[in-house]
Amino acid sequence: MAGDDVTQALAAMGPRLRGVRERRGVTLADVSRATGILPSTLSRIETGVRKPSLEVVLRLAKEYAVSLDELAGSVPAPAPALEPRSTAPHSFGDSKAVWPLTPYVGGLHAHKHVLPTAEKTAERPRQVAHEGYEWLCVLYGRLWLALGGQDLVLTAGDVVEFDTRTPHGVANAGSAGPVEYLIMFGPQGERLRLRTSTAGGHGTGDGTPAD
Repeated sequence: MAGDDVTQALAAMGPRLRGVRERRGVTLADVSRATGILPSTLSRIETGVRKPSLEVVLRLAKEYAVSLDELAGSVPAPAPALEPRSTAPHSFGDSKAVWPLTPYVGGLHAHKHVLPTAEKTAERPRQVAHEGYEWLCVLYGRLWLALGGQDLVLTAGDVVEFDTRTPHGVANAGSAGPVEYLIMFGPQGERLRLRTSTAGGHGTGDGTPAD
């Protein structure tokens, strides 16, 4: 492999590593505990700020049970399920279930989360911070969002968007049942773009005409 090819393969490895991790429904903290690699290092690799060393790639390939060829893009990654409800979801250590809704190849991607019924009053959600931008919509139940110093209780239909460099964490805010919510996430800080005008007619959402 020529030098330019190696550089391109390493640059493309970050989004692939993130895709593999999120298909397995694990957090940067989970991977850090399993591999000994700092969450900040993992985040910089996934967002392309830092190129991974061979040692790091080998550790992550072992942890994710994937081949080096898959991480290098020599073979295609497994296709995500088109009907997430037809297969078992990925589970986090805190019993949160996640259904990936898009292929994870960089750029904006989406997934559905379900938090089980809260059996007792939870402590304030543990917060994390990382590069990116997130759009969250509650589908059912009551969601506790700890965003920076704010504590928000969101219900069905509520939508929030925030820079994920702001510390954030979630928990089920109710005891009547599970809470379901959708997340759209841009690992490089991509944001959703509103393309309709509330004044009627065609527009970009900010009052300017569409192209």
